[in-house]
Amino acid sequence: MKRIVLPLLFLLMTGCAGVQTLSPPTDPLDRLKYEIDLVLSDSIFIPARASMKVISLETGEVVYERDSKMLMRPASNMKLLTSSAALQILGKDFMFKTSVCIDSLVIEGVLYGNIYLKGFGNPDLKTQDLDTLSRRIKSLGINTITGDVVGDVSYFDDEYWGNGWMWDDEPYPDEMFISPLSVNDNCVRVRVEPGFFAGDSTRVTIDPQTNYVLLVNFARTATDTVLQPLKITRLFKERANIIVVDGQILSGSPPREEQISVWKPELYAAELFKESLQRAGILVQGRSRINVADSVARETAFHLRPMDSMVVNLNKFSDNLAAENTLKTIAAVKRGTPGTARNGVHEVNAFLTQFGIDTTAYLMVDGSGVSHYNLLTTEMIVQLLAGMYHRYDLFPLFFDSLPIAGVDGTLRGRMKASAAEGNVRAKTGTISGVSSLSGYVRTRDGEMFAFSMMMQNFILPSRHFRQTQDSIGILLSRFSRSGSPGVVTP
Repeated sequence: MKRIVLPLLFLLMTGCAGVQTLSPPTDPLDRLKYEIDLVLSDSIFIPARASMKVISLETGEVVYERDSKMLMRPASNMKLLTSSAALQILGKDFMFKTSVCIDSLVIEGVLYGNIYLKGFGNPDLKTQDLDTLSRRIKSLGINTITGDVVGDVSYFDDEYWGNGWMWDDEPYPDEMFISPLSVNDNCVRVRVEPGFFAGDSTRVTIDPQTNYVLLVNFARTATDTVLQPLKITRLFKERANIIVVDGQILSGSPPREEQISVWKPELYAAELFKESLQRAGILVQGRSRINVADSVARETAFHLRPMDSMVVNLNKFSDNLAAENTLKTIAAVKRGTPGTARNGVHEVNAFLTQFGIDTTAYLMVDGSGVSHYNLLTTEMIVQLLAGMYHRYDLFPLFFDSLPIAGVDGTLRGRMKASAAEGNVRAKTGTISGVSSLSGYVRTRDGEMFAFSMMMQNFILPSRHFRQTQDSIGILLSRFSRSGSPGVVTP
């Protein structure tokens, strides 16, 4: 027995003596890789997957790479594809239009016919814009409309959701319905305030004030303990525009606001326009409905939304409606009406080939990244970012549209009081079990990097993975080829 045990003991002792603690590399680039590896060694990645790539845009050098060819769900990083393609295909000077037409003569202030509101994909139309159009109609001397207010949505197909979207997300603003005639993000804003005394009904208002939705308020005011949390929803399974407020809110607590999507947003837009016309002093005798504008209808007013403001809203605030409407607008402009997501994807893919991207190696099904069917790689995202960096005609607007760490958009509250604040410009992305961040960063030496990080297959809160991304963003911001300033832990 001793002949077996003693040699084994000797091997164990000598083996242990040979193990040494690894020290950080002294070469700055090797040290950066070491530090990123250290951040990604967190136990949250035991069940999850992470893919990442960083390149120098000045030398083309691969700074860091980890499973960059792995297909990952991009979430809202998909908007990088949609927005960059829109800048090229539609152009920086493109205008999203909303048109008002009439189909009859106006005699002594009376329009003996219908008035049409036709949408051409503007995702950012607001109630105030409808009011401007109404005042324009009033200025033409129209005081009465005997016919209907007709919404024309023929510019897009009738697919009101993206391929692979989740049915139970319907009442909420991230999965609003897609329409070329959209207003207020196809949502209403619900504001709930506590009553004055225990047991009082809550005070609920909606913006805009409209007859298109019905409000049902069951919520009550509580003075000490909330037994039933406040819930604001719509009867979406019933396909009804009935907003229900239920539960409790503490007395003295600040108002709570939520956006709720509406069913049939094109009819919502037509009804809001009718109400706007009436506020402008125009009597509308007909009703709101949907149809294609009569061939004899002539344009009398229009509203324009420029590409630059749209793309900033799309990327900085990760506006899903803007992305989807833009994708279908690309299709309508390039392949004719009605615009479809499928044709839009074909055009985006054609655009991406100019950067040497293999469009058969990934899957894009929508413009916003809401769908879990989408599959991209961090390698191709970095290819896109590098390609746009060298498009001197497009890059300034594309770069300015990205959220700035610690400053604005979806990065407003991240990486504050660090080297990344005001430096990292990147598109965020979050859906269930997915978190992404891709964009640009300048090192301490002023060298520009493009990076992409995608993380998925987790059930922990997304904030843990966002913190990891922030740590890496700070590392990249602090990197210097003359010497790294030290390890940043998650």
